[in-house]
Amino acid sequence: MTTEATATTGLSRSLQRLLARARAFDARRPRLWDATLTLLWTAAALVDAGGGWRNTAPDPSVPAWLVVTLSLGLSLPLYRRRRNPLAVLAVMACAALVSAASGAFLQAGYLQLIPLFHIALTRPPRALLWASALLVPPLLTGAVRFPRGSWDQHVVPTLWAYALVALLGVAVRSRKDHTAALVDRARRLEIERDQEVRLAAAAERTRIAREMHDIIGHNLSVITGLADGGRYAAAKNPERAAQALDAIGTTSREALAELRRLLGVLSDDDQAAARDPQPTLADLDTLITGVRKAGLPVRLDRDGSADHPLTPGAQLTVYRVVQEALTNVLKHAGEGAKATVLLTHAPQEVRAEITNTGPAVPAPPPSGQGQGLTGMRERAALYDGTLDTGPLPTGGWHVRLRLPREGSPS
Repeated sequence: MTTEATATTGLSRSLQRLLARARAFDARRPRLWDATLTLLWTAAALVDAGGGWRNTAPDPSVPAWLVVTLSLGLSLPLYRRRRNPLAVLAVMACAALVSAASGAFLQAGYLQLIPLFHIALTRPPRALLWASALLVPPLLTGAVRFPRGSWDQHVVPTLWAYALVALLGVAVRSRKDHTAALVDRARRLEIERDQEVRLAAAAERTRIAREMHDIIGHNLSVITGLADGGRYAAAKNPERAAQALDAIGTTSREALAELRRLLGVLSDDDQAAARDPQPTLADLDTLITGVRKAGLPVRLDRDGSADHPLTPGAQLTVYRVVQEALTNVLKHAGEGAKATVLLTHAPQEVRAEITNTGPAVPAPPPSGQGQGLTGMRERAALYDGTLDTGPLPTGGWHVRLRLPREGSPS
């Protein structure tokens, strides 16, 4: 980059910083800014009224008091230019009309460009028609009373100046509207993004609560069953009691491991959480073995071929539904209950049916409890599946889960 280009870039940046500071000052103290600019233009108009106006006036004999009055009439109204620019222009146009009719032709008349710019910037387009009706009469009056060459030499250049200023105001207004639209769109997107984050957080909390319910509820039920069985066996068969205590320890450790995995998802160590896999259909045998140790006879039957396995998420759903159903049998079915788990692999779907032959498992109340059944239905719905629960005619309870395979109609 040449030295001249570097200097030009530095000057441009300096001007941008200066304009930014001016806009910031205007935003903080708008009235002080308006008063400052009005005083500056008034001082410039009065300087011209001190004698400079005669250099361009067709009639230099206009009284000084009238020149001063007209100069103030063309500058002081600028203080209200942003609040009511059309009224300001009307006052200034009257002073400009007197200036043109008297032959003073004060250069302060060009200050009418300032309220014209604000009209184009802030008012509806029809307001420019009223502005034109105010600006043209002084021009025509001066051209008729004090002609210089052809009449258009006095009128046309000034009209072009008015038109360019009006176009500049319209262009700045369009840019501001576009910027405001972009800001509004960005604000709406931010609000939508915040809502999505909140919904995602709520869904994650629900998922974690469901997982914790399944893990803690099932394992505590197993531990309770083992403890009850060990207490009865302690007096007659100490070896069976020791086995029950070993099973309690194993189940507790498994529950703690699952809780650590679940809570690890909430931490920043995603890799550590990913190394601990979620339960799958291959873990059903281990699950049922733990339930059997707790004192509930369970039979696991499989039907069909698992040549096309489910996704990990769908396998977890089947596992959790079986786990929750067996946990409910442990809690509510009482002594003498037996459970059967039938896992069916069909070409289009996978079905899991859990039944118990003991007394009917009571349905949970509609509010305050029943997170287990609600969680099972939510899990099934995530994979377009269905869940059916209810008492059996011969006593007991059934839970039927149906999950369609990926790519098959639900």
